Amino acid sequence: MSLPSSVRQAKVCLIFATRGRAEVLERVVAFVDSQTVQPDMIIISCVSDEDAGKLASRPGLLVLKGQPGLTVQRNHALKHVPDDTDVVVLLDDDFLMHSRWIAEVLKTLDSDPTISCVTGAVLADGIHGPGYSVEEGQAILARADVPESLRVVSTGCPYGCNMAFRASSIAGLRFDERLVLYGWQEDRDFGGQILSRGGRLVRINTALGVHLGVKRGRVSGRKLGYSQVINPLYLVSKKTMPLRDALNHVLRNVGSNVVRSFAPEPWIDRRGRLGGNLIGLWDFVRGRLTPERAAKL
Repeated sequence: MSLPSSVRQAKVCLIFATRGRAEVLERVVAFVDSQTVQPDMIIISCVSDEDAGKLASRPGLLVLKGQPGLTVQRNHALKHVPDDTDVVVLLDDDFLMHSRWIAEVLKTLDSDPTISCVTGAVLADGIHGPGYSVEEGQAILARADVPESLRVVSTGCPYGCNMAFRASSIAGLRFDERLVLYGWQEDRDFGGQILSRGGRLVRINTALGVHLGVKRGRVSGRKLGYSQVINPLYLVSKKTMPLRDALNHVLRNVGSNVVRSFAPEPWIDRRGRLGGNLIGLWDFVRGRLTPERAAKL
């Protein structure tokens, strides 16, 4: 199924799952106004009124309240996507799009009907450091030039902070709610479901963005550490992640937590993550693939 002949005719629904970061979310949503192609609807999937801040009164925006957890909240939003939507965009609540992000995604989807999912190019990712302020993220984007030539590269999975899907390609699909809390590899699992349908996942160089990597509202180190081990191995059992990729992921994270626990970064609970890693490894040895246990640690 191709998009409408005119890029601007495509119906776009933009989804943010959020909790406890209303101040940042308000500014991120306000920045959406700079898009050369505006979304037809924005859905905020949250837990309480406080999560949405002042956004409830914004025209063209729907606030949904429900149970916490990234996968649960995204699924709640997907149930409310209008039937006439052509493209569903899922962004983290701390992701800033270049003004042409939506336009470039639509252009890519329109160019090739076999493409089911598009991930853009992240110019700076605060998840790997102390994070960026909204002002810093906007400054990075202001200095960026969109490449003149589109480059499309097939990928094994989308990057969860910025994903766009052809609505027809994900009809009936849902995020795995056993991947609790922050999700951790929920994007890989969702992408694997699309691949099993014969869909194509791509990354493009022209949809630019900045992931602020805001630390407020994130999961405890112990819980995340458990998910770092169990979630990839669980996805192997579902056949949505290759064994080699899962082992590389687990070993890389455990190794990093071991080494850096001696001199941890101020913004990362390395020892907590390592403790969670060890619990996850012990569960795996005992044959327990229970990603939902992270919520109880």
